[in-house]
Amino acid sequence: MTGQPKISFLDLRTINNRYQDPLDSAFRRVLESGWFILGKESDAFELEFADYCGSKHCIGVGNGLDALHLILRGFDIGPGDEVLVPANTYIATWLAVSYAGAHPVPVEPISGTCNLDPERIEAAITPQTKAIMVVHLYGQPADMDPICTMARRHGLKVIEDAAQAHGARYKGRRSGSLGDAAGFSFYPGKNLGALGDGGAVTTNDDRLAERLRVLRNYGSKIKYHNEEKGYNTRLDELQAAFLREKLKGLDGDNACRSKLAGRYNELLAGLGLTLPVVPEWAEPAWHLYTVRTPLRDDLQRHLTERGIGTMIHYPIPPHLQRAYADLGFASGTFPISESIHNEILSLPMGPHLGERQVEVVCSALRDFTQRT
Repeated sequence: MTGQPKISFLDLRTINNRYQDPLDSAFRRVLESGWFILGKESDAFELEFADYCGSKHCIGVGNGLDALHLILRGFDIGPGDEVLVPANTYIATWLAVSYAGAHPVPVEPISGTCNLDPERIEAAITPQTKAIMVVHLYGQPADMDPICTMARRHGLKVIEDAAQAHGARYKGRRSGSLGDAAGFSFYPGKNLGALGDGGAVTTNDDRLAERLRVLRNYGSKIKYHNEEKGYNTRLDELQAAFLREKLKGLDGDNACRSKLAGRYNELLAGLGLTLPVVPEWAEPAWHLYTVRTPLRDDLQRHLTERGIGTMIHYPIPPHLQRAYADLGFASGTFPISESIHNEILSLPMGPHLGERQVEVVCSALRDFTQRT
């Protein structure tokens, strides 16, 4: 509509332009080095990101899906094995399990936090279960202590899908240091986003770290000497250099996101929308700010008409995707997850926004709720 404000859901140009000078310097640094794969920038980023997460090791890889897949391979999880996964998540979580040849076993979330429900996990464990893959969905950490306690009792690995949780804290500890290993994505839209694809694994497990450094590089420690059937999935020097510069601003950007989330919470209270539930022990990274309503599609149209960008994370749960039709899950099998996917709407969130823009979004939401 003419004259209405235009508020982007995400504006990567604005976000990255704040780093123009250090990014230009990083580019020149890599170009002048003449070294573009597994060099000094990658080594430095791995040390810096491991330190940031509070973990012993960081292994840079090509993307977030590869990070999760390699963790499973590194733990020798494969055909005949089961991995517990959230029923509500982006499909990459499940695909990592499938890539390894293992079987994803979905578990329902807690409706309020949208994260894996620790009380539902034990019933899903079988003799074939080898790991629990926990997603810190929308940037909010899952309740890790009871999950890790249960995993230890059953001899299972705990893997964090931390693709949306750069800098999130659980009881004071950062994501990436809460389980046996964690997979991160540096997709451009993430809180810590590259200018292309990228990913990493963090872990305190020396053996796993050593093996992943081999697996990511064709199964080779020494050039042309291949110890096992590996992959070509390495974080390149240019993206590592960019990430080093952007890592310096991550806490500031997350503080901005937290402030905006607080403003959303304040202005949207009492409007009949389901707002994010944050336990007292959680410090979300606020990758996304989501609301829920049975009138989600009508609300999205209303906001679009007013020039406000939104997204749905995610419209179809993995168990109802055609890609997983072979598992035979019918609609209604996981009602909590299906309700979330049918009702969720992500509002504009990120350091490209100011409080005034959040107020405009909330005003449009208020208009909608008063009409319905």
